[in-house]
Amino acid sequence: MLLKKLLLCLCLLAPGLTIGQNLIKMKAGMVAGVDQIGLPIALERGFFEKWGLDVTISRPYATGVDALNSLQAGENDMLQVGVPMIGAVLRGIDLVALGNYSGSAHKMGGDATIALIAGSTSGIVKGDLKTLKGKKIAASFGTINHLYVLGLLEKAGLTPADVTLVNTPPPDMTVALLAKGIDAFACWDPVPIIALKDVPGAFEVIRGGDVISYVGFNVALRPCVEKNGTTIEKFLAAVSEADQWMRANPKAAAQVATRWIPGLKQDVAEAAMQFNIQQADRRLSINNYKALWAAQDRLNRLGILKTTFDVNKHIEPKHMLKVMKDNPKLFSDLPAIPANVMIAPGYVFKP
Repeated sequence: MLLKKLLLCLCLLAPGLTIGQNLIKMKAGMVAGVDQIGLPIALERGFFEKWGLDVTISRPYATGVDALNSLQAGENDMLQVGVPMIGAVLRGIDLVALGNYSGSAHKMGGDATIALIAGSTSGIVKGDLKTLKGKKIAASFGTINHLYVLGLLEKAGLTPADVTLVNTPPPDMTVALLAKGIDAFACWDPVPIIALKDVPGAFEVIRGGDVISYVGFNVALRPCVEKNGTTIEKFLAAVSEADQWMRANPKAAAQVATRWIPGLKQDVAEAAMQFNIQQADRRLSINNYKALWAAQDRLNRLGILKTTFDVNKHIEPKHMLKVMKDNPKLFSDLPAIPANVMIAPGYVFKP
């Protein structure tokens, strides 16, 4: 009788907790960015187990392109990926976005986790994007930092032809700047913060600025989504709870980041986390459809993409919407989604 009462108390304290049941196994992948840390937080803090899941997380990948390769190879069931999703869909990979790992449901814009860093002898002026003209700028092609550079150029009235873009993996950007092989680079955290510490005279030209709307989704292949709706909802609930914990405990969340991103130091992680928690919002709204559409529209207008796709076919909101409806406390610390951008299952986006 005492044991039954104890189990009842545990269930009341943690409604999603699975006691004496088999956990559902999942494999998930992430990129080595601070904005991806909600995933390992869910593992380390026990949120996956609480929601009935046994999740194995792959080693962090350098870029979303690398992560998508792992999904195709069957190494993962779920990924956190952004702009590389666009190229993958256009190559025929049937991806479905299920919720955000980073972005904003309550407003357009939101790119605080990205910065443009320049070298001291580059001739670039802090805050003056027109001085990018003629410079050599590193970005990882096909990723969010590439999209950010393109947005900066448009904001300055420049085109990609006005600069030399250098395709560079994030781990190589700081070294390239130190060696003066490039004048500047754009990347997600922690790379910009590391460069500011390690490259003498390096400075931040701009951080964020709502130049683009962040594209960062939890994605899976369509057959997986169609067969595992309940499991997906458990996953989204667990990472949403992890995000809420992260927003409330940024220093402790930064400690988690140091265990998952190779070489990341606590002070750098803490600095990056202050930007990350501004975008840690798993919810979906019209704004997220607009963000995905705007990203591919920009790439298409600039001739980087030859065609586009219907975003409605590659976002499935019903699972995230159910989590939002059934577990409103997981999002109670976030700004409310305005009524005019709320969505319901079956929503159809029209550009």
